[in-house]
Amino acid sequence: MKITREQVVEKLLLLVACSAIMSLLLIAVFIVKEGAPFLIKVGPRDFLLSSDWRPQEGHFGIYPMIVASLWVTLGALLVGGPLGIAGAVFLTEFAPRALMRVVKPAIELLAGIPSVVFGFIGVMVLAPLVRAYAGGPGLSVLAAAVILGIMILPTVLSIAADAIASVPQSYREGALALGATRWQAVHMVVLKAARSGILAGLILGMGRAIGETMAVIMVAGNAVKVPHSPLDSVRTLTANIALEMGYATGMHRQALFATGIVLFIGIMLLNGSAMAVMKQRKGKS
Repeated sequence: MKITREQVVEKLLLLVACSAIMSLLLIAVFIVKEGAPFLIKVGPRDFLLSSDWRPQEGHFGIYPMIVASLWVTLGALLVGGPLGIAGAVFLTEFAPRALMRVVKPAIELLAGIPSVVFGFIGVMVLAPLVRAYAGGPGLSVLAAAVILGIMILPTVLSIAADAIASVPQSYREGALALGATRWQAVHMVVLKAARSGILAGLILGMGRAIGETMAVIMVAGNAVKVPHSPLDSVRTLTANIALEMGYATGMHRQALFATGIVLFIGIMLLNGSAMAVMKQRKGKS
């Protein structure tokens, strides 16, 4: 039996896909294996709802870091989401094609900048501005949200622009033929048709914000406490793992792996909820 080149390529691609899936599965199994005994011993309630994080004394409560992660992520979405969607609408619907061919790749280049560079800019430029004009220590939820909002901007803008550009031209022409202005056609027809893609861009941006570590370590202040204001210093779940994994042993190390399980489950729930919303909206449209 002669094996063609296409069959060889097909088998290689299948092998690569299976290896990627197996790698992710092994990572998940390793995290669960290391963190599950701690959750069973301490109990999810004491671990998730306690505000006392003192590993040297046997207290492992990550509630302040859960709240801090939610604050920072939502703040990043409030900054990067509207800017990304507005930029995508302008580039695809109103800007000249020549301008779009220059500006869109330039914005996408921001995704290649190392996070430590964004963190350095946040420490040297943004934090002093926050401290001078808004108050507080400067290294805060607000500073982290602004930096992460800029970091997720390329993801949101790129995917939203592709979703808007994929809307058939007949949708726009039909709206204009019915007497709608250009903005009304974009707002009432194009954006609604592209909402699934736009939501996907927001989800990916949210995943980037939740998983970001280095920039958050540099600009959030790393104070283990429940934030009551955007000007408070906080420590996120990812920052806590990165800061303490290097010297953690025993129960402390297991607690950090259990934190990884919490992040893993949280991201799965968010993605599942977003997929359910997209399916529901597609069913209504």
